[in-house]
Amino acid sequence: MELTPILIAVAIVAGLGLLLGLGLAIASVVMAVPVDQKAESIRECLPGANCGACGFSGCDGYAAALSKGVTKNTALCAPGGADVSKQIAEITGLAAGEVKPMAAVVLCQGIKANTGDKMIYHGIESCKMAKQLFGGPKECVYGCIGYGDCVNACQYDAIHICDGVARINPLACRACKQCVKTCPNSLIKMMPLHETKAAVLCANKDKGNLTRKQCKAGCIGCMKCVKNCEAEAIKVENFCAKIDATKCTGCGKCAEGCPVKAIELISLK
Repeated sequence: MELTPILIAVAIVAGLGLLLGLGLAIASVVMAVPVDQKAESIRECLPGANCGACGFSGCDGYAAALSKGVTKNTALCAPGGADVSKQIAEITGLAAGEVKPMAAVVLCQGIKANTGDKMIYHGIESCKMAKQLFGGPKECVYGCIGYGDCVNACQYDAIHICDGVARINPLACRACKQCVKTCPNSLIKMMPLHETKAAVLCANKDKGNLTRKQCKAGCIGCMKCVKNCEAEAIKVENFCAKIDATKCTGCGKCAEGCPVKAIELISLK
């Protein structure tokens, strides 16, 4: 039987498809990347937040680093906590490290009752974008702008805007630090859970008389907290008090003596 041109073309195409398929199958075997089974097992233990709090490029990076011995610290995953550290230890044979529970805190009291607006902002509702225009709409350019960049960054629904200021639920916070990275004014700080520590809820760097005009609860750099602190945990830099949490004993004397109530005892439970 004589083959028609159409049948010849179909045969040629089918033959080429078979050859190309065979070539791809061989290439997939020859060029296959070996799978690191240990890294895969570790990766399955991690929460998948890919937050980078561990210091590596997400969960895959941390799993690979543990598998290859780049790090032996099993306690770098803050969102996973102690349970994940134990699981990693079982897989790797390393010691399970201690994960100190932490939660994020917004160091600002710039609610509507304490500070006003210097202008009406019309634009993209983003703290980062609003900051580009004269530091944001509020009188205090150092405080919480309140458009919720941190809210959008949080994967755990732990942050909400309350009266113009971001507030964080410590019980929902997983210490991934995404909010810390996102805040354009660097107002979010990690603090230990189940401990009482003093914190200055202000980041204003202006002189006291100007700060008072901007916010009723702003630190005026009066040094009273420095004098009251027996642990020598407080110092004033750029007209604003700073507290070293590692030295703070939680006695509360600094908060009691603060004339503007810019210092609070933080007890995250």
